[in-house]
Amino acid sequence: MKTVQDIYNEKKMSAREALALIKDHDYIFSAQAAGEPEAILSELQVLKETGVKDCYINTCLPIKPYPAFHDPELRGILNHNSWFFNADLRKAQKEGLVSAIPQSSTSILGKMLDRCSVEGRRPVVMATCSPMDDNGYMSLSVSAIYERDLIDRGALAIIEVNPNYPRTYGDTLVHISEVAAVVESDRPIFCSTLKPYTETDARIGKYIADLIEDGSTIQLGVGNIPNAVAVELRHKKHLGIHTEMFTETMVDLIECGAVDNTQKGLNNGYSVCSFTMGSQRLYDFLNNNPRVLFKSCTYTNDPYTIGLNNKFVSINATLEIDLTGQAASETVGNLQFSGTGGQSETVMGAQRSKGGKSILAMHSTYSTKDESGNEVLHSKIVPFLAPGAAVTTSRNDVDYVVTEYGVAWLRGKNIAERVEALISIAHPMFREELALAAREYGIH
Repeated sequence: MKTVQDIYNEKKMSAREALALIKDHDYIFSAQAAGEPEAILSELQVLKETGVKDCYINTCLPIKPYPAFHDPELRGILNHNSWFFNADLRKAQKEGLVSAIPQSSTSILGKMLDRCSVEGRRPVVMATCSPMDDNGYMSLSVSAIYERDLIDRGALAIIEVNPNYPRTYGDTLVHISEVAAVVESDRPIFCSTLKPYTETDARIGKYIADLIEDGSTIQLGVGNIPNAVAVELRHKKHLGIHTEMFTETMVDLIECGAVDNTQKGLNNGYSVCSFTMGSQRLYDFLNNNPRVLFKSCTYTNDPYTIGLNNKFVSINATLEIDLTGQAASETVGNLQFSGTGGQSETVMGAQRSKGGKSILAMHSTYSTKDESGNEVLHSKIVPFLAPGAAVTTSRNDVDYVVTEYGVAWLRGKNIAERVEALISIAHPMFREELALAAREYGIH
């Protein structure tokens, strides 16, 4: 009788050998962010030699500028779709080598698998796992956002096993019998460090923290504003965590006692997330930590699930908001900048929660350079969104909007009242201009 180690050894192969398992028309899903299998993705160009055609790869916030993502010779061999862009994919977008898929995080996987079924495409999942235990189980480690769901739906699983990845709890266990190929690597796990935030971020963070009551369940994203919020929350009591991304600042809140997860109303005693990315300290905290549960985003981001938490507060960033409350958080005009992620769903879920609040935060302005190299200031609060901009959070769902100039609570307000509230938190140099535009267009 074969042992689990025997089975593991039979499935162990090089990255190039694993990629030789890819067939015509396959649809490859790469694990999100730090969970992506770098050793395998770095060899994707071998598909030009294997003779396959009409395959797709689907990424979500990739962390490395892989050569395959900028190789025009892969057109027709391995086409690239993504659910969440970063700077490198914005570059690939200009090269015509990647396209964004509009999505909501809890439904997109099912929709993609439906399309694969109709088009006759075999789903393939590539992810990074921590090493196998004595019972044959590996852990999906830092990302369970859709990887376990894909395996459950019968996707061919190609796994990179790396001892530098933490073993996590929740929807992360993968048995060696479920895996088609194992590629071993010893590369360092991707690490990032917190950047100092600005005084503007600090002012926004204070406004947001004032909205968060003791006993609230919080969802924080990545970036300077959420980091500033977390610092201001250290004096709070009995906070809980139910979030898509588990962040470095959440470790601080747990260690200082602000988060104890005792009053969530759902999964009391546990911090719940779908993925993580950060420093080695963060990964060490999560390693073999049964108090942090990694769950599929179909659970963490489901508005119904979110609504079962007490006083749920979602905090998301946006790029531009118009005077009626429409928020564009993922595109700059017609160009994809990031992605929807879980924003629209956490916004809705927070407002289903008893005592819940959803918050959209942003600086009031951004700057560009003119032809002479002079800095030009622009308002992020505008009469109408830029042409081509995608509405991430509709005006039907917007709740609180926060800038460094204050808080606009739009829930239940009519258009004229929203115009006044949003102008009051715009940069002072744009307020008169915005008021004139509102009167000109008949919205105030």
